[in-house]
Amino acid sequence: MQKQSTFYAVVSIFFFWGFMAASNGIFIPFCKDHFQLSQFQSQLIDSTFYGGYFIGSLLLFLYTAFRKKDFVNEHGYAKSFSFGLIISAVGALCMIPSLHIGSYGLILTSFFVIALGFCLQQTAANPFVILLGEERTGAHRLNLAGGVNSFGTTIGPLIVAYFLFGGISVTNTANTVELKNVDTLYGILIVLFLALAFLLRSIKMEEKLQTKEQNFSLAALKYPQLVMGMIAIFVYVGVEVTIQSNMGALLNTPEYGSIPSELIFPFISLYWGSLMMGRWTGASESLSENAGTRKILQAVLPFIAFAVVYAVNYFKASGVEGVHLNDVFLPYLGFVLLMVLVSYFSIENSAKMLLAFSVAAAACMVGGMMTSGNTSLLFFLSGGLWCSVMWPCIFAQAIKNLGEHTSQASSFLIMMILGGAVIPPFQGWLADVTSIKVSYIITPLCFAYLAYYGWWALRNNKGEEAKVSH
Repeated sequence: MQKQSTFYAVVSIFFFWGFMAASNGIFIPFCKDHFQLSQFQSQLIDSTFYGGYFIGSLLLFLYTAFRKKDFVNEHGYAKSFSFGLIISAVGALCMIPSLHIGSYGLILTSFFVIALGFCLQQTAANPFVILLGEERTGAHRLNLAGGVNSFGTTIGPLIVAYFLFGGISVTNTANTVELKNVDTLYGILIVLFLALAFLLRSIKMEEKLQTKEQNFSLAALKYPQLVMGMIAIFVYVGVEVTIQSNMGALLNTPEYGSIPSELIFPFISLYWGSLMMGRWTGASESLSENAGTRKILQAVLPFIAFAVVYAVNYFKASGVEGVHLNDVFLPYLGFVLLMVLVSYFSIENSAKMLLAFSVAAAACMVGGMMTSGNTSLLFFLSGGLWCSVMWPCIFAQAIKNLGEHTSQASSFLIMMILGGAVIPPFQGWLADVTSIKVSYIITPLCFAYLAYYGWWALRNNKGEEAKVSH
């Protein structure tokens, strides 16, 4: 019973990871308007947030190198997880005075500290979830945790929009009201982080802690699939984040209806909800032993996920002047259907799926640049569908046949989340010197590399079946 309650507590953190990452799409245009920032400066939120993941991973790596012991294995999953929660709580606490002082630099620092905590939490998360129950059902618990994460990315923008703009009223622009609402949001996060940290510190579980030293080596880097996979993770995280992080500025242009930042929440929600649609599609492979049943689930689950995203946004936008969900959401069903068809062709092989989804993504990004208005927006939003399964596809190929080097390779791959800190501000800079729409040329170039990696992996693994692990 204790393991079950602890499992639910840990899984709730998966929600907040998705919640925070997706909410940046709302927070960025808010800060841009509030602090009168350039597009490049506004994207520094992503730089500090995802840079925190990189620095955190690097610190854990250096700890292992100098101490000859892995931090998480040495202290245990529960204790390491609680350390990460406390660090994130400190970052959330720092956010409140940072906003009232009006210092953008302090706000960025607060995001960085929150992300440092998230990095430690994620490092401990997967093995801890497997530990909290029978080993044979560990993968199912991870699937559930991933689904909770995707739900967080779906409703996060809506919740943050409510707190920032006080009920999504376009007339409510008083900074004092907005900051008071942000205080409430981060106050809730602080309480939740600390309560969960206390719970994890208080449980008594049997864990096998590391007692012997580990030899430090960079031997994993001799494998080309890993080095190319590290670049792929860098590019994938960067392009997934930059599409939505710069979308607020895109929607604010006359071509896209001059939508103010307080009304972009449905589009950010749909983008992140698209990742849930794609992940549910991929997860269908693990839900049944029967091939026919899997095919049915593959076709049905993404549309159920779409219905969830639509329902949540419809409830939130009901009666809000200037929000017309059906103009975008209903035509978007065509892209969901296209994603299902592409998955039917490629789902049995992770390299093939990465190649197919990357090619489709690049084509859609070019389509977004060559069209205008809602049609262009639909193409850009579909990036969420195509990005949805790329992480497990890349991961599966990058660690393929690495044997004893697999653990070290995983650490290197996690470091490459750094892409989310580099590519969005680069696109922001490009938008400042050209235009926001032209800056989206970054996206098909990123997907082109991912397609190349998928093609390379498919060619080098010819004759081998590599199931996508979801």
